[in-house]
Amino acid sequence: MKSNQHSKNGARGIKRIDLAYVELASSENARDINRDIVLEIIRSQQPVARADLARSSGLQPSTISAIVEQLIEEKWVAEGAMARRPRGRPSTLLSLNDAMVILVADVRPNQAIVALVDLNGRFLAREAVPLVSEPARSVTKIVHCMESMRAAHSDRSFEGIGISMPGRVDPDTQRLLLAPNLKWGDYDIKGAIEQQMQLQVELANAANACLLSELWSGRLDGIRNAVLITVSEGIGGAILANGQIITSRSGLAGEFGHSPIDPTGPVCGCGQRGCWEVFASSTAALRYYAELAPKNTNTHRALNIHDLLRLTEEGDATAIAAVTRQATHLGRGLRLVTAALSPEVVLITGDLTTSWARFGPIIQKEMAATMLAGAPPELGITKDGELSRLRGAAAVVLQRHSGYHTSTHLAASGNRSRRKATAGK
Repeated sequence: MKSNQHSKNGARGIKRIDLAYVELASSENARDINRDIVLEIIRSQQPVARADLARSSGLQPSTISAIVEQLIEEKWVAEGAMARRPRGRPSTLLSLNDAMVILVADVRPNQAIVALVDLNGRFLAREAVPLVSEPARSVTKIVHCMESMRAAHSDRSFEGIGISMPGRVDPDTQRLLLAPNLKWGDYDIKGAIEQQMQLQVELANAANACLLSELWSGRLDGIRNAVLITVSEGIGGAILANGQIITSRSGLAGEFGHSPIDPTGPVCGCGQRGCWEVFASSTAALRYYAELAPKNTNTHRALNIHDLLRLTEEGDATAIAAVTRQATHLGRGLRLVTAALSPEVVLITGDLTTSWARFGPIIQKEMAATMLAGAPPELGITKDGELSRLRGAAAVVLQRHSGYHTSTHLAASGNRSRRKATAGK
């Protein structure tokens, strides 16, 4: 079991690299870049032999051997079966070490989903934890759940803890900077969990975590500019610009949900009136349903957004009208995104995606109708649904433990040719 005594820059791990955009490395960072490329090839081609790693990367066999031994020693990679070839000696196949795991949590205002994830993104355990308004009590409930999972999987190696938060996290202090729907103030979530679990904790905004998960999975290969929108109690956003996730000053980039679109609209949790999220969030859909439902009928069955979406699938006219209004506002509000960033792709994740076949075309139509010029971006949804935040939290741990934030910029702007690793280094 690993403790939180790793330094953030010293701990090694996995990051997702798009091999199509790798720049030639200098002598100072070639070793790290080559290591990360080898790890990416193992992840994408596993199980894979050392000889195949050399061919795919362009690195010398001796360099591959040294990198692989390091990865095995650090427990990121494990040796498996022997592969027999028509000629030459049998080769040992390499894969990511599924004995290494990460504890993750997706924190929402009323509950958290706690899970245990291995390096291949497989869920070994998952449990819902009801939360209360007092942050210390809520964190204690999350910790107790994590302790139970750790005890039940004591044969695994625990790399750390990733927490997906419904708000912006200061990248320097790892404190919540803006979370109007959670209202936990300046409570030190990271410090409290680290003290109790003795594992390094990484906090991240839910939208940024989801976008990182999409990158790590390879679903955005070849895409340089994209925006991911989370739809839940509020509206969140994450930006991929020129191949890099943009967080900007204090990690606040992407807060489209708190952009006012109607100054006469309802008061938002941030204190302003008429923000996009008061019209397009899951909370807004529930408000529309309450306004549309006749008061003298038994139509107030939608206690939460999942109930409401289930009613739409059952053909309830009031529920359909309420969610249609939400989808319409979501599509219109995407003008904030298309006009400001002109992305190639817009991804939606969250509650509404469970009924995408019905409401996705409405969003697409509204987005297309509000374009300044040209064709609208491709509109899609994340493949993992509600699991995307959990996988994203795991991806954040892998990214930060790999020293990604201090490594050389690897996404070469405008160069779409595949490049080899720095051979001979």
